[in-house]
Amino acid sequence: MQPAPLYQDLEGVPEGGTAVFVTTSGGTRIRVAYWQGGRRTALVFPGRTEFVERYGHVVTRLQALDFNVVVIDWRGQGLSDRHEGRLDRGYVGHFTDYQQDIEAALAVPDIAALPAPQVLFSHSMGGCIALRALSEGRVTPQAAIFSAPMWGLPHVPKLWPLLSAVDILGRPFGLDTMLVPGTKPGFYPLEQPFEGNVLTGNPIQYARMGAQLRAHPELGLGGPTIHWAHEAAREMEAMRTAPVPDIPMLVFVGSDEKVIDPEAVKARANTLPDARLEIIPGGRHEMWMETQEIRDTVWQKTAAFLETCEV
Repeated sequence: MQPAPLYQDLEGVPEGGTAVFVTTSGGTRIRVAYWQGGRRTALVFPGRTEFVERYGHVVTRLQALDFNVVVIDWRGQGLSDRHEGRLDRGYVGHFTDYQQDIEAALAVPDIAALPAPQVLFSHSMGGCIALRALSEGRVTPQAAIFSAPMWGLPHVPKLWPLLSAVDILGRPFGLDTMLVPGTKPGFYPLEQPFEGNVLTGNPIQYARMGAQLRAHPELGLGGPTIHWAHEAAREMEAMRTAPVPDIPMLVFVGSDEKVIDPEAVKARANTLPDARLEIIPGGRHEMWMETQEIRDTVWQKTAAFLETCEV
């Protein structure tokens, strides 16, 4: 374990955080950051392409709710090790490798010593990773909150045969590391104008995403590779029926969601033992980085949920 950069000079990133590099059981170096000082602990699992600093506003909200906060940079993004050091494409050997990142993060002595109760907060890809972590008992929170969880992706079921064929048969020719058709090697908030973006209806939040990447382009990530998409499809199918512990869960999905499949979220939420589904009118993909009105609604519902389940 060694100190890692934490860009607290970026807008929205609260002071007082600590970041460290830790090495997983498989030899991958990941960055994990944490803020201490609360009576309970929040584990934050970000989505694909995201990084610690992007969650600065989320950390501040959680601190206001008296949480210590832990945020992970998944392998392949943020300041964690990249496949072949590349920023232009997202890759993971196996989706289950992300579980090693969780184990390494939770083994950091300061993080292991943070007090219970513990609540898991996850977004998008992090929501898929969270289901396996819950199913396998790698995390044992008292409650879990999901923002636009990646429990299904649009068009993936139809593309599955093609993804599988290209990933497996094209591997000797390097086709598995090509970008998924329709995606780009650049960073979405820098290349996509605010008008027409699928992430948020808040121009200030969207500008902040871009400003962080302009200041520190080493944090950015381009589109997913064929192999990442193939592994993601396999994992989502496996997690569709995976047993999870009977703990209170709160699931948010926006009415204007276009990144993940909202119908898959609704279907999976209905199978969870103790889940409450909240469909947020006007919400796009980034529930925690939306308009002020939507964010206030989401955090009010979150506070009420935590009080109800006495966490």
